[in-house]
Amino acid sequence: MVNHEVSSDLLRGHTDTIILKLLMGGDKYGYEISKLIHSISGGEYELKEATMYSSLKRLEKNGCITSYWGEATQGGRRKYYRLTDQGRKTYLENKKNWELTKRILDRLLQEEGGHKNE
Repeated sequence: MVNHEVSSDLLRGHTDTIILKLLMGGDKYGYEISKLIHSISGGEYELKEATMYSSLKRLEKNGCITSYWGEATQGGRRKYYRLTDQGRKTYLENKKNWELTKRILDRLLQEEGGHKNE
């Protein structure tokens, strides 16, 4: 059984980066972002709505994304989010930092006293 609390805690600091990555593929609305995260994670991670919208608000405030209202479809208008050049730059920086962090953690968790742990 997967412990969703642990994965949520580990991923929480990377919510902005995850959202920026998804927006690199084109404009998306909130529910679409949430469903993509759930699907891509194989159902192991579900981004809470409040967390997602806090992240979207922060990203927009920081100039990483812009938003606009789409046409009314089936009873409601959807707010879409679009990646900016700043957002693309932020994503690439965050990804680079994550890759470095992952390499360090991999080394630290595999090595013990100079010997690989099995």
